Amino acid sequence: MDYQWFPGHMTKAMRQMKEDIKLIDLIIELLDARIPLSSRNPEIDNLGQNKARLVLLNKVDLADEKQNNKWIEYFKKKGIVALKINSKNKQGIKEINNAVNIACKEKIERNLKRGIKNRPIRAMVVGIPNVGKSTFINAYAGKNCAKTGNKPGVTKGKQWIRLNKNLELLDTPGVLWPKFDDQKIGMHLAFIGSMNDNILDVSELAFQLIKLLVNLYPNAIKDRYSIEGDDNILQIMYQIAEVRGCKLKGNQPDLDKTSKIVLDDFRSGKLGRITLDRN
Repeated sequence: MDYQWFPGHMTKAMRQMKEDIKLIDLIIELLDARIPLSSRNPEIDNLGQNKARLVLLNKVDLADEKQNNKWIEYFKKKGIVALKINSKNKQGIKEINNAVNIACKEKIERNLKRGIKNRPIRAMVVGIPNVGKSTFINAYAGKNCAKTGNKPGVTKGKQWIRLNKNLELLDTPGVLWPKFDDQKIGMHLAFIGSMNDNILDVSELAFQLIKLLVNLYPNAIKDRYSIEGDDNILQIMYQIAEVRGCKLKGNQPDLDKTSKIVLDDFRSGKLGRITLDRN
């Protein structure tokens, strides 16, 4: 399956971000902790040259904690300030103000030397669709400033949010990039729901996810669905269909329904804390 999704509004959003970057001091990049590399938009590196950077690993509650710590170290070694957060329960949110000051230290010092005081840091919040930007902004601001949803594409336009006298945030739409050089990246993005499921073959997607989990987390599927281990991925899907009562006429397994259950269970963390990208 070819994993590509770049609707028209993303082209417009990228064009707008290139205009807005002139006003920005800091880029706050939200990544999905389950796929920290796959969820990094390479366009942001081009966009953010000579800008302060802060990486937030969001949804750490859904990811393998050992891997979370490894990824934080990975970014620190690259000279990028990085934090673990869970926007839904506000884990790590209180640490962001200090991280912003560390990331923008040079900018703040330059302003002071020029006699510029109390000028707020202007930060652009960026990330792929469904990474949780709006939930993060609402958690950080302590109020509902941004629309949220569990489907990609909820935020369609930009929005300035003044958090306090020291910081202003620019919320932007979730943006992918026009072509994935590595289809594994596209597949990982599809797994977490950053693409529109309606354009995907969910049975093929679930098949590939189970195949990956059998290798990385062999007990995740067995424990969740109380099934026997099997090297045959299709047989595993048949077993899940049987356990969950996913049947078509003639007592045939309903693989579409089974696949949606598996994908939903992965995305909601019911299969356990899982990280697909490894460093």
